Amino acid sequence: MGLASNGANVVIADMNEEGVNQTKKDVESLGAKALGVKCNVSDVNDIDNLVKKTMEIFSTIDILVNNAGVTRDNLMMRMDEKDWDLVLSVNLKGPFLLTKAVTHVMMKQRYGRIVKVSSVVGLMGNAGQANYAASKGGLISLTKSVAKEFASRNITCNAVAPGFIETSMTEKLQDKVKESYIKAIPLNRFGTPNDVANAVLFLSSEESGYITGQIIGIDGGMFMR
Repeated sequence: MGLASNGANVVIADMNEEGVNQTKKDVESLGAKALGVKCNVSDVNDIDNLVKKTMEIFSTIDILVNNAGVTRDNLMMRMDEKDWDLVLSVNLKGPFLLTKAVTHVMMKQRYGRIVKVSSVVGLMGNAGQANYAASKGGLISLTKSVAKEFASRNITCNAVAPGFIETSMTEKLQDKVKESYIKAIPLNRFGTPNDVANAVLFLSSEESGYITGQIIGIDGGMFMR
């Protein structure tokens, strides 16, 4: 909602049509224009349709935020190949396809802001998340490559790497598990969705125009480079 609150028109793309419609209403309640499109980010035909509809309505694409993601956690010895393929397809192939599609528009404009949502796990790894960590680590490398390829066209590409964020998923964790996680965080708390949104907003703005190819950790100091 951070982008909508600051005057951006928003395109919402998701497989969950009900979620798309609700988010569209939330964006419009803030006074922004919104377009909702049911989209599988790992399907090139869906991506082409998404870009086509966006251009028909808004005539421009200034910002891309790659935030689609799935998890299928398991120890590597027990991980099914289909769970590896699914996570890599959504978390890494999806951002590749979307970036490839929107940069055609951004290059003609000679302007663009691309922000990829990675994870602290992509920087430090995590037992039981080999597929997720690989996808998020790959996203970091993709970010740096895109930044170098498109900088001459005034297109920046950066990533945020959230740590433990307060979500419906973390709410279900047992207190003992939460306590063990918090002990690893110097700021001694979980982050909030707003912490992530504020960083994405900055990297999407004019104020970040001289920042590209960077990974901003939003993890309370959990992983210090």
